[in-house]
Amino acid sequence: MTSDPSDDLAAVMTAAAATLLAPIDLDKTLEQLLASVIDTVPGIDEASLSITTRDGRIETLAPTDQRVVLADQLQYELMEGPCLEAALAEPVVEAADLATDPRWPQYGPKAAALGFGAQIAFQFRAEPHARGALNLYSERPHSIDTDTRALGALFAGLIAVAMGWARQDESMNQALVTRNVIGQAIGIVMERYTIDPERAFAFLVRISQDSNTKLRAVAEGIVTDIIKKAGAAR
Repeated sequence: MTSDPSDDLAAVMTAAAATLLAPIDLDKTLEQLLASVIDTVPGIDEASLSITTRDGRIETLAPTDQRVVLADQLQYELMEGPCLEAALAEPVVEAADLATDPRWPQYGPKAAALGFGAQIAFQFRAEPHARGALNLYSERPHSIDTDTRALGALFAGLIAVAMGWARQDESMNQALVTRNVIGQAIGIVMERYTIDPERAFAFLVRISQDSNTKLRAVAEGIVTDIIKKAGAAR
């Protein structure tokens, strides 16, 4: 008895969604998602992500093959191609036949020489600042169809979620570090001046305001000073 394709797809998407359970290892999650893209999206042989950086550069993440790295880099250097346009401007950019597409006279033939016949890229955004493109490559011209577009868009959404959750998790970790160091500083102030937690916290806040210094930096300074003194006393 053959399996229902919809059941297979549901299983793949369930596995892909499971990689988004926080906390996540972003590099591993992206690799797993792009591997699922290759397994699931019809007509697609390789994939990568193009990520824009704050200083204006574009970098490739989680490539499934070295040829993809070369194709992406060509687009960045030549300033033309689907992944570049999707990462910077257009929601979806498709090339049915890279070798003959007049929009990219330099990139298209070079991509064809790498063994790619068609390509489609989907822009994604992960708040607050991350933006990029999911790049899907096919070795055959005219291999991109409605299912390719629909599933590719779905995976682009999953990737945006993954990057957004990773950033949220990073922010949560930073918040935990801040809370811990402030707690340590409060304990030090309580012991030093024999005061209760509320007054110790108010003491830290007053130093922060008077010196125009962030509360975490004030706390870190107190904790670091104690550590240095303890080390010198040994």
